[in-house]
Amino acid sequence: MLGAAAAFLLLVAVAQFLPDQSPTADAPEANASEQAEGGGEEFDFVRRDPEDPMAIGAVDAPVVMTEWVDLRCPFCAVVSRETMPTLIDKYVDSEQLRIEFNVVAYFGEQSEDAAVAGQAAAEQDMFMEYMTALFEAAPERGHPDTPRDKLIEFAEEVGIPDMEQFTDDLDSSELRQNVQNNTQHAQQLGVSAVPFFVAGETALSGAQPTSSFEQFIDQALTEAQ
Repeated sequence: MLGAAAAFLLLVAVAQFLPDQSPTADAPEANASEQAEGGGEEFDFVRRDPEDPMAIGAVDAPVVMTEWVDLRCPFCAVVSRETMPTLIDKYVDSEQLRIEFNVVAYFGEQSEDAAVAGQAAAEQDMFMEYMTALFEAAPERGHPDTPRDKLIEFAEEVGIPDMEQFTDDLDSSELRQNVQNNTQHAQQLGVSAVPFFVAGETALSGAQPTSSFEQFIDQALTEAQ
């Protein structure tokens, strides 16, 4: 749908306008959100698949929030640690919000390796547990190292049930291609920095305060009525 695609590109452009530079030299996160007219329909990247292992929340929730995330991104880690628990408690558990994750690799080969590991955890329905463990251990600044042995340690830490399958999946060409496809698709959409969020017809970029996310989601819920 050309109109929806154009609206999304406008939404991305506005949300990533940089009034302030975030403290990473690799990919700057924006500090702005803005509404764009999308015709009242969900964008085609919204999955609403009841079997989706990389989503949380009711499949028929009024609003889906899509997040593009790199598992080595320090600002993604801040959102996971400081904001996500509140959003889950306030909106996901009450079935107002569904969150769907798109793991991308924006920070080199180790980001791709970590994204493959995240998908390997998702193959065993433990994506959220795995992502949370990585982000809990992430440094306050800079990108953590994620060599293979550390990725396996995180899987053991969260209790991935079939560790042999997990380690085999780290070498899966299919999972690696999925990561590459997700990254390419995000770039084609215009998502050049993470974390990046879309809910309804509104975008939010960067590690914003929790109150900003609440306002962002409340706006989407109002628009969905």
